[in-house]
Amino acid sequence: RLFAHWEAVASTHRVSLPRDMAGPIAQMARHRQAREPVPYVSLSQHGKCEEAAYEERQYPAGKWACVTMGEPMYEQSISMSFMKLMRYICKENSVGCHLGMTVPVLNEIHLTKEGTELEREVLTAYYLPGEFQQNPPVPMDPEIHITERAPLRVITRVFYGMTTEETILREIRLLWELLGSTDTVLQGTYIVASYENPSIPQRRNEIWFIRRA
Repeated sequence: RLFAHWEAVASTHRVSLPRDMAGPIAQMARHRQAREPVPYVSLSQHGKCEEAAYEERQYPAGKWACVTMGEPMYEQSISMSFMKLMRYICKENSVGCHLGMTVPVLNEIHLTKEGTELEREVLTAYYLPGEFQQNPPVPMDPEIHITERAPLRVITRVFYGMTTEETILREIRLLWELLGSTDTVLQGTYIVASYENPSIPQRRNEIWFIRRA
């Protein structure tokens, strides 16, 4: 039943769920309460009501497992990438055990020069739990790369629901409207942070603007 449920979820993203995902899905379900937050420091919060609020945060340097995909649709890219990361998290790693889930999972996106569409390639990144930061387990999948990401300062705003190209472009526009004209953040490169699995209809996401160094 669990596999059938996830098959239905995958089909809404126009992705086929391979049978070998049954094991990782069952493991993720068993460990779903134990989710380690990616560490950060809140620098400031803005806005009088929750709907308009945004926050500035500092994330430390750390090791992440990263996959890049360039499927026709954004949701296809992140689904395919996360299936690879699930296999790595659950068993397909050099220590052969469940590593533990961290949140959020980051999806780094780029806009076209016109700023009206997302480029096809999306980098999906999973933060290694604290116990594996110094010595990350090696992925069996050659498409997964362990990367030391530099400290990151971001402006972030929460939104809920599905993350399609349309909703992401809308959230980028909304945050630009709140910030006004500024050259302190990157234009064209953004991050979509996902906190919950795609079967939750009103799942929590954030759009991140990256502060210039």
